[in-house]
Parts: sequence; C-alpha cells; structure tokens
Amino acid sequence: MSKQIILVVLCVVALVACRAEKASDHVSEKANTALSWHADALRYDEAGQMQLAELYYKKAYEVLKDNPSQDWLTYGDAGYRYACMLYQRGDMEGTLAIVSEIMDIAKGQKEFPATMETGLLSLMAQSQLHLAMPEAARQTFTKAYENQMTVLGGKERGDFNLAIMCSNIFSSFFEIGEYDEARKWLGHYEEELLACEQLHVSDSVLVEELKGDLALCKAQYLQAAGHAEEAAAVYAVISRKQISMPGNILEAIGYLMASGRYDEAAYWYDQLDSTFLTSIGTKTTFDNIATYLSPRYSAYRKAGRISEALVFADSIRAAIDSAIVWQKKSDAAELAVIYQTHEKDLQLSTSNFQLKLHRLFAVALVIILLLIVYLLWRARKYNKVLLDKNRSLYEQIQQREQVEAEQLEQMEAQPIETLNQNQQLYRRLCELMKDSAVYTNAETNYDTLARLLGTNRTYLGEALRECADMTPADFINQYRIRHAARLLATTDDPIGLIIDQSGFTNRVTFSRLFREYYSMTPSEFRQTAGE
Repeated sequence: MSKQIILVVLCVVALVACRAEKASDHVSEKANTALSWHADALRYDEAGQMQLAELYYKKAYEVLKDNPSQDWLTYGDAGYRYACMLYQRGDMEGTLAIVSEIMDIAKGQKEFPATMETGLLSLMAQSQLHLAMPEAARQTFTKAYENQMTVLGGKERGDFNLAIMCSNIFSSFFEIGEYDEARKWLGHYEEELLACEQLHVSDSVLVEELKGDLALCKAQYLQAAGHAEEAAAVYAVISRKQISMPGNILEAIGYLMASGRYDEAAYWYDQLDSTFLTSIGTKTTFDNIATYLSPRYSAYRKAGRISEALVFADSIRAAIDSAIVWQKKSDAAELAVIYQTHEKDLQLSTSNFQLKLHRLFAVALVIILLLIVYLLWRARKYNKVLLDKNRSLYEQIQQREQVEAEQLEQMEAQPIETLNQNQQLYRRLCELMKDSAVYTNAETNYDTLARLLGTNRTYLGEALRECADMTPADFINQYRIRHAARLLATTDDPIGLIIDQSGFTNRVTFSRLFREYYSMTPSEFRQTAGE
C-alpha cells in the first residue's frame, strides 16, 4: 500500500469519524430539520421565489431558536437572511426585533462566528436609520466596524471588505442627509483604501474601481454640502476607466443629477450595458423599476431629450405591465408550493427517518472497514519497525558475546602465575560453567558454586565483582538466559519447555530477565534469529 493511499485512507477516516461524531453528539433531529429547511430557503432565494425563501428561512431559524447551540452557524445564517427578507419588504421593526434577539442569544458564545456578528450589526444599524434612530445607528455602525477590525486583526491588514463596509456606511448616512457622519466614514473609507492599495498591489483593477468609487462619493458629498466647485474639481480628475463599472456609473449619475448636469447623466445612462439594465428590470420587481428605470427617464427629460424620454417612458410602462404579470404568476406559484409544504414535510419526515438509518448503517460500515485497513497498515508498519530494531539488537548481542568470549580466551591463555587469587578463582568458575548441567539445574545457587569450587561465598563474591562486575545471582542468570537464547535460535521447542531446560522455575521472572538482557521478548528473539 503506497503512502499516498494510506494518507487518503487516514484523511477519509478522520473526516468520516468527525462527521459521525458531530452527527451523533451535536446535531439533533431539530438541527437536521433546520439544515434541510435552510437548504430549501437558499434554493428558493436563488430562484427569486422570495415568499418561499422567507418562509423557510423563518422555519429554519425558529426551530433552533430554543437551543441554537445545536448548530450556531445555521441558526445565525437563517436568522440573518430572514431578517434581510423583512428589511427588503420594509418591515424595519421586525428586522430589528430578529437581529436584536439573535445578538442577545449569541452574546458571549465563542461558537458564534464573529463575521456573522458584523453582518447582523450592520443590518441592525440600517434598520435603526430607517426608524429615525440616527444616534443608535451611529453607535451600531461603529460597533460593526470595530468588530470587523477585530476579526481581521487590525487596520494594517488592508482588507477590501472593510473598505467596502466604510463605503456602505457612508452611503447610508449620506442618503438620510447626515452629512457630518457621512464625512467621518468617508475618511475611514479613504484610510482603508490606502492600506489596501499599499498591501494589494496585484489587485490593481479592484483598487482602481474603489478609488473611483471613493472619488465619486467625495464629489456627491461636496455637492450636497454646498461646495459645488470643489465637487466639480474632484469629479473632473476621475478617469473614464474608473467609472466603467455599473456601480460607479450609477454613483456618477447621482452626482451629475444633483449638480444639474443632465446631459452628462443621460450620456452615462446610455453607457450602461443594456443587458445589465434588462436583467435587473426583467426580474419585474417594482423596486428595480423605481431604482434604475425611472431615474433614467428623468435624466432624459431634464436634459431636454424629450423624444428619448417618451420612448423610455413606453419601456417603463411595458416593464410595469410585465412586473404585474410576473408578480401574479410568481405569487400564485409560491402560494401553491406553500400549501403543499405541510403535506410534503410529513411525507419527508417518514422517508428521512428510513434514509437516516440506511446512511447511519453505511457510514458505520465504511468506518469499520477503513479502521480495519488502518489497523492492518499500522500493525504491518509497527512489525516492520520492530523487526528492523530487533535485527540491529541481535547483531549487537552477537558482537557483545563475541567480545566477551575473546576476553575469556585471553584470560585462559595467560600463565596461572600472572593471575591474582580472584582472577584464578574466576577462571576456575568459567571452566566450571562450561558444563551446562551446572547452571541449568534449578537448584544451583550461590552456595552451590562456592562448594563446587572448594571456596566460600565471600571469596566467590569478591572474584565476580573484580572480574565480571556482577553478583553471583546475575552471573548464573546470564548463563541460563544465553542457554535459553541458543535453544530459541536452534530448536522449535515450546518456550515453556525451554524455560524448564534453562534452569528457571518462574515464567514471569524468565521473561523479565530475558527482556532486560536482550531488549526483546523470547518470541521476537526467536523470529529474529530465524531470519
């Protein structure tokens, strides 16, 4: 099995295990239902079926409202989108109530995404502006800005989203005539954009677009504040390239209409891509007609282009008729779906239960199979590492015992008269131990060796300490362990029989001494010696 396959298997195991743990420990039945409704709401939202989208965002939000810790992300996103739906249809009190409730519940919860909190604060501030609460809106916008700064780690990050956020806040205050507050956020916008330009040199196109937007915002502000000449000077240095995007074109048109330059405003309306206007118009919402089409008619009329204004007025009338037809069809279709929702939910609840059982069984089976593969791979890898280590140890053991044998031969070859009393006694002891019957006898001990050598315990102990640096018990056990090792390497006798043949009476003691001497178990030694 290649390393790549192993890595993939481990990743799949971790992913499946994490998802299984999350499903079993954190996601309740209500959370699963909320996830399903949230997915339905997103689908309806993308299809432009706003009534259905609002219904399912509301259902997903309310099912988690009592215990949002089951899924903070779904709870927050569904609540935010539901509040946005209320905002879009002018229910500012409802929007503010939902956002306030989410903020109160999520306060101090680390699991609640900080970026989502920024979005909620911005929506709250917008609602407060529409409810004629400018002071509260100022505080809320400032809190949203500071929260986003915390998320990004500081102003030096130069984040484009932060710059765009400042632009949106400026526009919000500018539209209601709060010019002093608008000017403050225009300054923040300029600061953030400067940081972006210094940090994101490669994003020159976006930087230029935002620089154009900033200049257009300045021109609108100066015009509204009564500084028409300064506004004209700011607008004059804006390049055509910086006004080329639809959003900036609309900003430019706003300034030109406010300054009475209707011909130029009409020109920029002509530059707008017809497919862009058609796409937002054929959604056939009256808001789009009022936002994009009616101002264009006004620009043509005030510029004295009466014939073009009349032609465009016919287009507006056709768009209104189309909007009415589309709205009726859309409402009828959405209501039909809403009526069927309850029955469909009942049917789905039954089928989902069976499906969940099948999925749970399949996931469990996959986890078991992957774990088996993983454990087999781990065992194989561990055995290989262990075998390599034991091979190295075995070679070291052979070398060590060879060195000890050579040292003993050198001592035996020395003339007896050159050895001291302890060395002579030690050489006699080694001669005695050449007979395996001495140490394989379980009764052989310290006194037995002293008696066979015709000496006493004291002299024998001194000789072993001087010549071998070990006690009599360790000396005997060393011979017994080496004898057992030879039998393990050269015979197929059971380990229990070898223990008896080596002079040991206790299997536990034998295993401990063998591991201390060879750093491996008897079974591992036999396998290594056999290879």
